[in-house]
Amino acid sequence: MTNNAVHAGTTLTEQESQAGLDLRQLQELVGLVDYDPSTDPFPVTGWDSIVFVVGNATMTAHYYQSVWGMELVAYAGPETGNRDHKAFVLRSGSIRFVIKGAVAPDSPLIAHHAKHGDGVVDIGLEVPDVDVCIAQAKRAGATILAEPYEVSDEFGTVRLAAIATYGETRHTLVQRVVNGVRYAGPHVPGYVPRTSGFVKREGSPKRLFQALDHVVGNVELGKMDEWVEFYNKVMGFVNMAEFVGDDIATDYSALMSKVVANGNHRVKFPLNEPAIAKKRSQIDEYLDFYAGPGAQHLALATNDILQTVDALRLEGVEFLDTPDAYYDDPELRARIGHVRVPIEELKTRKILVDRDEDGYLLQIFTKPLGDRPTVFFEIIERHGSLGFGKGNFKALFESIEREQDKRGNL
Repeated sequence: MTNNAVHAGTTLTEQESQAGLDLRQLQELVGLVDYDPSTDPFPVTGWDSIVFVVGNATMTAHYYQSVWGMELVAYAGPETGNRDHKAFVLRSGSIRFVIKGAVAPDSPLIAHHAKHGDGVVDIGLEVPDVDVCIAQAKRAGATILAEPYEVSDEFGTVRLAAIATYGETRHTLVQRVVNGVRYAGPHVPGYVPRTSGFVKREGSPKRLFQALDHVVGNVELGKMDEWVEFYNKVMGFVNMAEFVGDDIATDYSALMSKVVANGNHRVKFPLNEPAIAKKRSQIDEYLDFYAGPGAQHLALATNDILQTVDALRLEGVEFLDTPDAYYDDPELRARIGHVRVPIEELKTRKILVDRDEDGYLLQIFTKPLGDRPTVFFEIIERHGSLGFGKGNFKALFESIEREQDKRGNL
C-alpha cells in the first residue's frame, strides 16, 4: 500500500487541496471524522468522480457551467480519438462530474440512455491501492467488472478497476498515485485539458458548492439490507443511520432507508427501498421511470446555502415547495433553537432546518433535473450535524408527493 494511505482520515485529498479547502472547513461541510485506514480492508480515500450518461453531453455540460457554476477542466471525444462518445469533466470545489453522451450510432451509451434516461452510471472512488481493494472484493464475493489495469499519458499513470453495485451502477476505483508518483493530468489518461468560453454573470460567487456530501441509491423492495450488507462486507463501510416506520412515512406513502459510510465519512450512501403504503412512494416512481435501481440524488455541500439557492433560482432552478406552516410551527422553533439564519429568511427561500445531538443542518431539494422524475440534487449546509434531516422527512415527502400527484404518479 502506498504511503498516501497513511493518515488518510486526517489529511486532505488532492482534489480538496486543489479546491482550496482546509480540514476544518471540510469537517464542517461533510461531517468528516478521523479513522485509522491501516485497519480497513478496503480503504477509500474519498470521491473521485460522478459519471452521468445523458442524451446530449454538449448541452448538459453547458447547463452545469451556466446554471450550477461548475468549471470545465477536461474533455474526451472524437477530436481526442474517442469515436464512441463525448465526455466533459466539470469541477466545483472537490467535486468532479463527468458528463458522457453518445456520438457513434452504435454506442452502448445509447441503449443505456434509452432505458434509464439521464442518470448516474458510475460513482468513482479514489483509493490508495486498487489491488488491495479488488482482492478484498473478490474475497467477499463482489462482481468484478474490470480487473486492475493501468493507463498512461504524458501526465503520468493511473491504476483503475471496477466493481458492480446496485442496478447497472458501478464503482470505478481510481488510484492516482502509482509507484510513488501522483498523476498530474486534468482527469485520467485519454482526457485533455479543456476550458470554456462561458463567462459567469458579474458578481457571481466563485462556486456554488464545495464538496459532495452523499449519494442516495434507490433499490427494489426487499433489497435494501442486501446492499447494506454488500457495503459492509465488501467495502468495510460502517452503518451510520437507519430510518424505518413512522420516521419516514406520510399518510400515503412510505419507504425505508439505511446509511452506510466509509471509515472517514467522506463517502456516504443512504440506501432506500419502498415500503408498503396506501399509494406509491417516491422510490416506486423512481424505479418505474429509471427502469430499475440507481442513484436518486446527490447532496452538494455548501458553506452558504442562502447564496447558493438565490443564485440557482436566478438561473431558473426549481426547488420543492414547503408550506409556511412548517416554519410557523412552535414545536419546530423550540426544537431547532438558534441557527445562523433567521427562520424568516429560511421561510422566504423554503429551506428546511433540522437539529440533532451534534448540531444542525440546512437543506433544500430541487425538483427532478431531467425529463423523467428520477435524478435530483440536494443542497446541504452542515453545522456539526452528522445526520440527514430526519426531522424534515415528513415535510419533504409530503412536498414530493404533491409533485408526484401533479405528474399522475402518486
